[in-house]
Amino acid sequence: MLTRKQHELLLFIHERLGQGGVSPSFDEMKDALGLKSKSGIHRLITGLEERGFIRRLPHRARALEVLRLPEGLDAARSRAAAPKPKFQPNVIKGDFAFAGRDNTPPAATPAAANETVQLPLYGRIAAGTPIEALRDNSAFVDIPASMLTAGDHYALEVSGDSMIEAGILDHDTIIIQRCDAAENGTIVVALVDEGEVTLKRLRRKGNTVALEPANAAYETRIFGADRVRVQGKLVGLVRKY
Repeated sequence: MLTRKQHELLLFIHERLGQGGVSPSFDEMKDALGLKSKSGIHRLITGLEERGFIRRLPHRARALEVLRLPEGLDAARSRAAAPKPKFQPNVIKGDFAFAGRDNTPPAATPAAANETVQLPLYGRIAAGTPIEALRDNSAFVDIPASMLTAGDHYALEVSGDSMIEAGILDHDTIIIQRCDAAENGTIVVALVDEGEVTLKRLRRKGNTVALEPANAAYETRIFGADRVRVQGKLVGLVRKY
């Protein structure tokens, strides 16, 4: 059985899909239900997912699919509000899988100029903490879709000053594209010895990997190639003043 708010949200999403083939934004859902924050919408969507009424389409923003409607809903209304069969969302959204995934994400499609994408904010990147341990499905950050490229993305908060000469400051929010390889000179999230995660510039030479800071107060660290795994590369930065 759905709560009243879950029922209202399901019908709102269903009707909007039927009208234009595009899911409403989180702000539109919040306003339609009279909620004060988008966190309530996240909880309602999660509840609808768990009950099998909707599902989120991976790699896309604002991409929801209604799987079924509550019993007793007028059949004519259901047919009128059914999603159009050629629905093509215009923005990517990562599904935030990490190292070990083999399938390749689809290419991004052009985004509207004012479109935003909600990425999970997985806490602070700090030495000694595996990236998986940072995952927090309750925190999100709104990012302009134009900052993202193809693939899966997530956000991290920077801890420390080791990359200040690259313009990356303590408490900055960085946008990471998930990948397991990167070119020399790329700033990456690197996993060392399966236990330490750090944000550094990547340099490879032969069978060694150098993780290079952007601060003269820190030393470059060199490891055997088998000790370092790339977890993603830096594609954007958001800063609050």
